[in-house]
Amino acid sequence: MKIRAASRLALRVMSRLLLLTCVAMFGCRETPTTTWSAQSLSPDGNWIAIARSEQGGGIGGAYDVTTVSLKRTNGSQPPAQVLLFSHEYSTMNLKMEWLTPTHLNVTYGPSARPGDHADLNFQAVKCAGVEISVRDVSNATTSSSQ
Repeated sequence: MKIRAASRLALRVMSRLLLLTCVAMFGCRETPTTTWSAQSLSPDGNWIAIARSEQGGGIGGAYDVTTVSLKRTNGSQPPAQVLLFSHEYSTMNLKMEWLTPTHLNVTYGPSARPGDHADLNFQAVKCAGVEISVRDVSNATTSSSQ
């Protein structure tokens, strides 16, 4: 009887370890998933603003972020990140508009979901001569290099 009870206990422990291993392997995404993206070309065609929302992580480490980067259209340099937002859902409300060939204006706010909000975690006010201004439409604040 004792051997049979020990076998059942060992089987339970092994099955739980297998389940935990599967959850750890398949429940946590190491590569973020792009959930939304947009691009905006400057009026003179020299710059492209690239926005991308990503969702990543897994159990206890999930995150949603949106980045805005600038890239020259006639160069081989990688895009330079100029804005970073964190938010609660897979996408947020973000709009990019070029006011001049060297001034990118970004407006943002929560998604349409109740209780959602977005936080601006990083802002470059100028990048390679391009001014970046940001406006939070949820509370009507503006931030720029001025």
